[in-house]
Amino acid sequence: MTLTIDLGTDTGAFHGGASGTLYGLYGDGVPSRNVVEGMYVRTVSTKAQGGTQHPGADALDILRPFVDCGGKDVYVYMTDIYRGFPYQWPGATGEERLAGFMALIEKQVRQVLATGDCKSHVVYVPFNEPEGNMFGTQEWSYNGISWHTDPQWYFAAWKDAVRLIRSLDPDARVAGPNTCVLYEEVKGFLEFAKAHDVLPDVITWHELSTPAAIRTNVAKYRRMERDVGIGPLPVNINEYAHNYHLSVPGQIVQWISAIEESKIDADMAYWNIDGNLNDSAVEANKGNGQWWLFNAYGRMTGRTVRVTAPRPNVQYTLQGVATLDRDKRQARALLGGGSGAADIAFSDIPAEIFGDTVHVRLHEIPWTGQVGASAQPLRLQDRELPVVDGKVTLSLPDLHEMSAYEVILSPGGDGAVPLPPSVGWRATYEAVNATYTGGGYSKNGPEGSPEDVDKFASSGTHHVGGLRTGSDGVLAFAVEVPQDGTYDLSVFANSYNLDGLVKEQGPTNVFLRVDGADPQELRLPLGYKWVVWGHTDTQVQLTAGKHTITLAAQDIDLGVTKGDAIIDKVDLALRDERVTAPALYDAEYAVLGGGAHVSYAHRGASGPGAAVLPHGGTATFWVHAAADGEATVTVDQLGGGEGVLTVNGEKSGRLGRTPLFLAGGINKLTVTATSSQLVLDRLLVAPGQGHLKTTVYAAEEGTVTGDAKVTGAHTFATGGKAVDGIGAAGALTLTVTAAHTGRHALTIRYSNGEQAPATHYNPDPVCRHADISVNGEPPRRVLFPTTFHFNNFWDLTVPVTLREGANTVTFTNQDLNRSQEQSQDQQQDLNQHGQRSAYAPVIDQVAVTPLA
Repeated sequence: MTLTIDLGTDTGAFHGGASGTLYGLYGDGVPSRNVVEGMYVRTVSTKAQGGTQHPGADALDILRPFVDCGGKDVYVYMTDIYRGFPYQWPGATGEERLAGFMALIEKQVRQVLATGDCKSHVVYVPFNEPEGNMFGTQEWSYNGISWHTDPQWYFAAWKDAVRLIRSLDPDARVAGPNTCVLYEEVKGFLEFAKAHDVLPDVITWHELSTPAAIRTNVAKYRRMERDVGIGPLPVNINEYAHNYHLSVPGQIVQWISAIEESKIDADMAYWNIDGNLNDSAVEANKGNGQWWLFNAYGRMTGRTVRVTAPRPNVQYTLQGVATLDRDKRQARALLGGGSGAADIAFSDIPAEIFGDTVHVRLHEIPWTGQVGASAQPLRLQDRELPVVDGKVTLSLPDLHEMSAYEVILSPGGDGAVPLPPSVGWRATYEAVNATYTGGGYSKNGPEGSPEDVDKFASSGTHHVGGLRTGSDGVLAFAVEVPQDGTYDLSVFANSYNLDGLVKEQGPTNVFLRVDGADPQELRLPLGYKWVVWGHTDTQVQLTAGKHTITLAAQDIDLGVTKGDAIIDKVDLALRDERVTAPALYDAEYAVLGGGAHVSYAHRGASGPGAAVLPHGGTATFWVHAAADGEATVTVDQLGGGEGVLTVNGEKSGRLGRTPLFLAGGINKLTVTATSSQLVLDRLLVAPGQGHLKTTVYAAEEGTVTGDAKVTGAHTFATGGKAVDGIGAAGALTLTVTAAHTGRHALTIRYSNGEQAPATHYNPDPVCRHADISVNGEPPRRVLFPTTFHFNNFWDLTVPVTLREGANTVTFTNQDLNRSQEQSQDQQQDLNQHGQRSAYAPVIDQVAVTPLA
């Protein structure tokens, strides 16, 4: 099969609209600003401020941080002020219900008017899926008459709502009709809205369908516009894709291609928990494979070009999107959805840009599970190919349908030495093909498929259960490796956090052996539902040849399993010099600003080119770190020139080889030129060498006051003890020591298993917050995402300024469950649905490390 990219056919300016999210942001820090900015999230649809539909995700709480991260628009679902779905709006009659809703619309608009310069980024969505909610036929409808049957009541409500909004905010942008599909009746809605001067500023509907429907329905809507004599108006498909697609790069790239081709905005659907960018973000600051796909998509620049797929506009086949940036002299393509061999044929390659030789770099972006963190994309090929008759064909022998692939073309022929692949030998072993002995075995499935898109994706269609409390089960994988060495082993697994057996301990522990020896205890990942995959990683020593790797529920030396786990697959990868070598980020592929440009005239560069930065010019790299801690960062340049390196917004000194603290997951590293010119070659990131001293302070050794207490109830806390009950009436204070005055990383090991009762299919974990004060200064509020259980501990790093010598760090939690605008005797409970916590997370320990 051949996917053709015609660099000579321009299809418009690159838009970047597919990176939107419905309920993807919980609050400032969940996910982190690095994760939001690095995913290039363009639009967010979320609930009204103070809404009771779900915990967190209040529109005005996320507005400022989202805009600061480069976001364009926040779409406010004004109906999500209510509980339930269908919306439970109070009132004995339709007129009473609508009058009450109009009063809440007015309140919401007045809240937006107080946001200052951020107001222009707000788009009001007065009604959501009106045909199934307020103007449908069910219990909570206006009068039990569907607007499909008789639209007069919905049309009148729309007219009144839009006029009210615009009377309060003359600059307001309003979106609608926000139907669950593009009904034929939308044309009548447009005719009514035009006649009464209440047309939406943005047209919205939902596409819980296929990528093919995106292209078809956008074209259908544009015909409606022409028939009515309006537009063209901006379009936001503010819910798209299903559980089976989300988290899977090879699936989502098919949606991206359709959305980008249509030049619209679109938000991924919200099927699960809020605050994780629709199964893109892991913990607070990590990304999975889907995150890296959107990172690659957001870094596209220039103009899109025509892409012809082997089966155009057919889902579950190879599809793609491509751009040509004439200024950078680069073409980029993202593709995926097919398996096996394929040719990627570039045609009409402009000779004035690329010459007669092109440099090709190929990356793979693999699936790493819904809650499984991913390193940066894998470099599969780096080579130079001749351009013959304006064409170059890249043959890919073994595509994986769950992976997406990035191809970058640059001018070649200048002596660049091709780089080796960043990954060596690797193999996957499906759990359903392993041998199970003992009791309790179950083969589960089938899971998500093109025929059942509501279920989650898995490596195969089935997976294995049986490793649980009381089991004697053993799952044995027969593997064969090419040489002696150290191998990275990833177990793709899941435990449902609310399952009866899992609730007791949290992470399910199992026991790994190689050929019956070298026992290890592994804690498998928790998820918000069954079949939500993450991975637990370890290393094993293997000699060339065949081996048996076992996962067991009992081990004679280490103990027994507590909990219940399902296993999807095991991945093995040889940890050779390509894996242990520093991660390399070439400057010509970085995000450039401030007048920086790419040059291909510098011989000796690690890749085909280099970035030339004038004074004030910048090059930004999105860098992965496996865990919070020290890394050795080297900035290589060609020739003279000076500059500074900024890491996650913190200035870290001049360029060169430097030990720096990186946060686990996504890091933003920016080089800024301070001389008239700086020629930047690459960034190298290697493990730290122990130059930054980390000091760890156990929480139980601090001072607890009020309701805060040291508890031994958390067996996976370090030493079995942690501090719980930190709130408005309880505090934890630690005394920490700094060798010098300056910026330090405060890495907090915490747990948070709080979850609110949900009204429908979305689990509703609650983010707890801590108010952290250093040396008595005003506290900084920090959000801590769910860890899915109070006995499951994660790390979250907060940068702070410490002075030389002793410092106090105090953790409290201001109670957000009461209105602060009323007197004490008038205060009302704002948390009747359990959507806010009165407590900070459980704290195990705090580690202190200089940032540089």
